[in-house]
Amino acid sequence: MTVVVTGYEPFGELDTNPTAHVAAELDGETVAGESVVGAVLPVAFDSVTARLESLLAEHDPTVFVSTGVARGSAAVRIERVGVNVADAVTTPDNEGADPRNERLADGPAAYFSTLPVESVVTDLLDEGIPACLSNTAGTHLCNDALYTVRHAVERDGRETRSGFVHLPFSPSLAAAAARENEAARGGSVPPSMALTTQTRAVRLAIETTLGSL
Repeated sequence: MTVVVTGYEPFGELDTNPTAHVAAELDGETVAGESVVGAVLPVAFDSVTARLESLLAEHDPTVFVSTGVARGSAAVRIERVGVNVADAVTTPDNEGADPRNERLADGPAAYFSTLPVESVVTDLLDEGIPACLSNTAGTHLCNDALYTVRHAVERDGRETRSGFVHLPFSPSLAAAAARENEAARGGSVPPSMALTTQTRAVRLAIETTLGSL
C-alpha cells in the first residue's frame, strides 16, 4: 500500500519551495504502515495534469496528499474544495503560461477533498501545530492539483483519498522576503514555519487520514 505526497518546484521570485523539501523528506518513509512516495511537480499548467495522473496510475495510492506554499499564511491550511478553473491572475507559471478563466477538465464545477479535513485540523492543533480549515485553494496550480487528482480518481473509479495542504513560508523564504521589504528599517516580515514542523504536519495529516479508513 502506498501514499503519494507532492510538492512544487520553486516559482516566480521564490528561490526555494518548502513543499519540495517536504515531499523529498517524506519520500521513502513508512507512515502508519504504508510506504510514502514523494514527488516534486512542475509549476506548469500544461504538464502538471499528466504528471499527477502518471503518479496515480503508477502507484494506485491509498492516500494522495498534494501540497503548495501559501505566502502570508501563519498556519497549515487544509483545503476543503477545488474548483474547475485555471486563472493565473498576476502570476504566470514557470513556462510563461497565463491562463484566464479556463476550465481544468470536462468535469463538475468543484470537488470536495476526501481527506478528513476537520479531523486533520484538530489533530494538528492538538500537536501544537498552527492549522486551519480553508475554503479556497485559489485558482493557480495549487487548486489545479487538488481538482485534477480528485477528477482523475472519480473518472477512473479509484478509492484513493485525496486533498490539498497549503504550507507557510520556510524561515529562509521569510528572511529573503524581509530583506526585500527592508524589515530592518521597519518593513514587514512574512510569517513562516520551520521545515521540520511542516514535514511533521503533512506526516500527521497522512496518519489521520489512514486512521479514518
